[in-house]
Amino acid sequence: MNLYHCAIDLRDDAKALSFAVAVEAWMGYLQSSGVIQSWRLCRRKLGFGAPRARDFLLEIEVQNLTQLDQAFRFAGSSDEQVERLYTTVHQMVGKVEIALYRPFPDPERAERMALI
Repeated sequence: MNLYHCAIDLRDDAKALSFAVAVEAWMGYLQSSGVIQSWRLCRRKLGFGAPRARDFLLEIEVQNLTQLDQAFRFAGSSDEQVERLYTTVHQMVGKVEIALYRPFPDPERAERMALI
């Protein structure tokens, strides 16, 4: 499992609830198409966080890097539905920071650690 994290601030004219509805439509479409495993959208509570912390956190779970690559290819396709759903979300995003995480220690690392 890999976790694709997107820390997001909306554009000044974007509405939080509209963003949440658009993300749900887009992520639901990706999930039903089999290119992601699951997802969740969180919002910073009470403005609590480090000075550079973004307002929203979108966490997308994929099985492996192959599935993540499939998701990118799917998002880049010229399908009308894909373009519409992606654009609806993307036009509300002001700033975004992306990171890729994995559970640690992962099974491969645990195996190597056991051989030491």
